Amino acid sequence: MKYIYIIIFITSHICLSQSSYQLAILKYKGGGDWYANPSSLKNLISFCNQNLNMNIQHDYAIIEPNSQDLFDYPYIYMTGHGNVVFSQSDITNIRKYLKGGGFLHIDDNYGMDKYIRSEMKKVFPELNFIELPNTHPIYNNIYKFNNGLPKIHEHDNKPSEGLALIYNNRIICFYSYESDLGDGWEDQSVHNNPEEVRIKAFKMGANILAYSMNQTQ
Repeated sequence: MKYIYIIIFITSHICLSQSSYQLAILKYKGGGDWYANPSSLKNLISFCNQNLNMNIQHDYAIIEPNSQDLFDYPYIYMTGHGNVVFSQSDITNIRKYLKGGGFLHIDDNYGMDKYIRSEMKKVFPELNFIELPNTHPIYNNIYKFNNGLPKIHEHDNKPSEGLALIYNNRIICFYSYESDLGDGWEDQSVHNNPEEVRIKAFKMGANILAYSMNQTQ
């Protein structure tokens, strides 16, 4: 790994020991809009830097799943509405990245579910997505979500689910399903979400990001 990070929790705030680090969006193939919600990640970064003293670079990277540069980023964000296709080189590289300490956050923007489950099964055929209980630290490490993953954008009147792939007692992939966190992170003018909904989405995103950096099962 090319990055080193240590997180110290002080009165519910986070201080990162390194000078700064960068997040990335996964540019996958298959025709799905990997580029959906273009302002989301920047806005989440701004929220975390301003409210939690995270030292995240404001500009995120765009990375392809078979790139060796994948290993430069501790947190990879993946979103979209449609088809996802991983090549064999993608599968090999993503598996190596996640086994080596990386973290993938899949945020279904509606319509991604039937594709991403089968593709992630190719990456980790031995693992299944499991729903995390509401008491899990990812919902309580900074901000408290007593009911688990919050509902941000309604699509099919289904409950939101926080799903995870766990490898060697570590969450390597968190899948926010039927929540649409990225819609809440977008510029307010895009979806006209009430401010309290946007703040809820940012707080949940901050929890996920913080947990990915300092996992304790």
